[in-house]
Amino acid sequence: MDRRNRWVSLSYFAVIVSTFGIGIGLAAQAHSAKAPTPAKKGQTDWAYSGGSPGNVHYSELKQITTKNVSQLQQVWSYDAGEKGGLETTPLIIDGVLYGYTPTQKVFALDAATGKLIWKFDSERGAVPARAERGLAYWHQGNEKRLFAGVANYVYAIDATTGKGIPGFGNNGRIDLRENLRGEPQMQSVSITSPGVVYKDLLILGDATPEQEPAPPGDIRAYDVHTGKLRWTFHTIPHPGEFGYDTWPKDSWKTNGAANNWCGMALDAERGIVYIPTGSAATDWYGADRVGDDLFANTLLALNAETGERIWHFQGVHHDLWDRDFPSPPTLVTVTRNGKQVPAVSQTTKQGFMFLFNRVDGTPLFPIEYRKVPASTVAGEVASPVQPFPTKPAPFARQALTEDLLTTRTPEAHQYALEKFRTYISNGQFMPNRIGQETVMFPGYDGGAEWGGSAFDPRTHIIYINSNDVGLTNALVKRTGGSGGKALYLTQCATCHGEHMAGSPPTFPALTNLTEKMTADQIVALIETGRGRMPGFPTIAPAQRRGIADFLLNGDTTADTSTGPVVYGTTGYKKFLDQDGYPANATPWGTLNAINLDTGDYVWKVTLGQYPELTAKGLPNTGSENYGGPVVTDGGVLFIGATVLDKKFRAFDKATGKLLWEAKMPLSCNATPATYEINGRQYVVIACGGDRDPATPKGGVYVAFALPEKK
Repeated sequence: MDRRNRWVSLSYFAVIVSTFGIGIGLAAQAHSAKAPTPAKKGQTDWAYSGGSPGNVHYSELKQITTKNVSQLQQVWSYDAGEKGGLETTPLIIDGVLYGYTPTQKVFALDAATGKLIWKFDSERGAVPARAERGLAYWHQGNEKRLFAGVANYVYAIDATTGKGIPGFGNNGRIDLRENLRGEPQMQSVSITSPGVVYKDLLILGDATPEQEPAPPGDIRAYDVHTGKLRWTFHTIPHPGEFGYDTWPKDSWKTNGAANNWCGMALDAERGIVYIPTGSAATDWYGADRVGDDLFANTLLALNAETGERIWHFQGVHHDLWDRDFPSPPTLVTVTRNGKQVPAVSQTTKQGFMFLFNRVDGTPLFPIEYRKVPASTVAGEVASPVQPFPTKPAPFARQALTEDLLTTRTPEAHQYALEKFRTYISNGQFMPNRIGQETVMFPGYDGGAEWGGSAFDPRTHIIYINSNDVGLTNALVKRTGGSGGKALYLTQCATCHGEHMAGSPPTFPALTNLTEKMTADQIVALIETGRGRMPGFPTIAPAQRRGIADFLLNGDTTADTSTGPVVYGTTGYKKFLDQDGYPANATPWGTLNAINLDTGDYVWKVTLGQYPELTAKGLPNTGSENYGGPVVTDGGVLFIGATVLDKKFRAFDKATGKLLWEAKMPLSCNATPATYEINGRQYVVIACGGDRDPATPKGGVYVAFALPEKK
């Protein structure tokens, strides 16, 4: 599950709260600009979030080359005028650009000028929901539909007029809370990544909480015309279904998650959809789900027409580390024994890349199943083995040792060394223990992340950006209770820490909330969610009030209730030095090029900077990065992604040499898109700044092109 989108992640808790409506939102606001007349000659679209159904992130455009990319200049920008941040890759179809605003409105722009054509408002209110990373598109003849996820709803929008389509679902939308177990209003479900369209089907995943109670992560397909549910694949198998015996009996009735939050890939020719899933709830403890837990942490190959399983690969057995498959698969072609083989690549948070024949699931590089440590926690049964690809070599480091601690300053090194010697650090798949912190390296945010990979079909080189920062975590034995403190520790402490200190900037501290929020505002926010935080309707009103009272007043009331022993977590805390920089040695972020025919690296460079360290003569540290690359036939790789330096960059795809960079108004934690209109190539990226705590949050799309010839 998406760690940035977890339970009571009160990212907006300490900032703003207001209730918002759930209107049917079928209205479009018209503007004076007219839709451009499609210029079919010399026009190339970007009609899929990943550039193609297979998420290849590749364009045949070559007007912008390694020779002239340094001449790129901004040609237009569109500021949505909203706060909240962006992670969206826009679609460009027939000269029109479609995207989201920070508050989840959908808009259409003239892709050559950036002028607004229409805007669709779902009427959810001005407060942003979870980040939406893209739209899905379907057309038949002159009929064109966009499918837009907004929280737990998916809307059908006329791409020409911007108006909702009343005949789809319930007055223009489907509710992803429906057709799961239990009452819809008690489900905590939302959507962050676009589904895929196959023929007349819209195939969707969703995001769920990462601890119980959580709904199951069913994969569902809907009719693009009517919104009717056509098929469901149970990622927590029901009786008689393949994989049922990898869970305790009747887990399908109670266990949750194992969901697809990061997106999918489609082989339309073969009718196969490739779906990576996340971990089962609860992330760090699995005594209630002893077994391998299929189909959590699994790459699924399903028949797109029927939802039937064709093949699968589980990347982590009985996950205890939040090791979701974090990025959509990339459909590639590789050479084996002189023949072209259709393949699918899947990257991981560990820094692994698995490569399979996409037809039958045969690994195209050997996978070894190695023994890993057992758990020391009562009731827990960790898997004795886990899969490791033998090639390519991991694109993130695999074990933190003393010789990999920071050398930024002698003081920082000594601080990190003293901390490190109190931790357990034994590489991948070391189960957490009670009372002592264990190092996870890389941390829950990658390795690879949701931006995905780019693949060059001419050279068979894949490009992957990666995070390379560690974190620590420990388990705590608790007696379950219904009081505010007990509920905080079981529901909130993973993000915000046992003592409410958080792990900024990802998870803010919840101290001093009395200066920012009232109890009523906190109660409402726990129920409905906001931003990265899903709602928790399963927490009873009195319990939500108890959490609010604890956050505002501390442990003022003894909790005399008792419950079963559970194991909570001290929280996922980044391993940082005393100045707030990663405590491991650089690079803290990289960009990697790997030849998939051989499994060998072509090049690796650092990606990202800390501006204040650059000013002190340390420019090549790398940094956290979210959002993927795009590669073109012109020899150029474009990427934003870096959180802190607000730069958009172009690299030579053959060598990794930096060719061009532009300072952006906000950090661009999104994947760019490139397209051509009337013979002119553009590259556009969304800038939101949501992950940089030092800057305002907004929503600006910026497009670049070469100077027009006079």
